[in-house]
Parts: sequence; structure tokens; C-alpha cells
Amino acid sequence: MATKSEKEIPKIVWNESKRRFETEDKEAYVEYVVRENGKVMDLVHTYVPSSKRGLGLASHLCGAAFNHAKSHSMSIIPTCSYVSDTYLPRNPTWNSIMYSEDPRSSI
Repeated sequence: MATKSEKEIPKIVWNESKRRFETEDKEAYVEYVVRENGKVMDLVHTYVPSSKRGLGLASHLCGAAFNHAKSHSMSIIPTCSYVSDTYLPRNPTWNSIMYSEDPRSSI
């Protein structure tokens, strides 16, 4: 039988000063860097402590970041390997907000 905490969707908080989305207890998070004058969110690192792995927290953190980016008309750079190798293949609808770099420019 699943416990109550396993059934609930965790509350994800935007911590703008630390440039990350985190669980309410601040133990799990996805960090980002804003690029291109605020038009691009580069997701650089996702962390979930071993005691909380397997609960879907990383996916919820990424979902919060992607929803934030979309609502603020931002594109995403998936630098973090979890985002690029796990989250995006499982959630291909987000491919529409991926950043496409102009080969003539550099970040």
C-alpha cells in the first residue's frame, strides 16, 4: 500500500535568488542559468537525495521549470543529462520550446 506522501504531487517552489526550482524542504532541486538576456533558461543540474529517489521528484522539478519557461516565453537548453537523456524523451511535447542556437552566435 502506498503511503500518503507517495501519492501526493510534491510542492515545487521557484527560488529565484538561487536560480532553481526546489521541493518545499529544499532537498531536491533543478538549477538553471538565464541566458540570452532572459530569453533562455539553461537547466544545468538536477539533484535528488538518495533517500528520495524513485518518487518522481526530478520529473516534477523539471515540469515546474518547463512550465515556468513556457509561461515566460523562454526557451530551454537541456545541459543537465537527466533533462536531455531522461525527461525530454519521456515528455516529447516540450521539444517545442527547446532553444535553437543560431550558428553565427554564441552564448
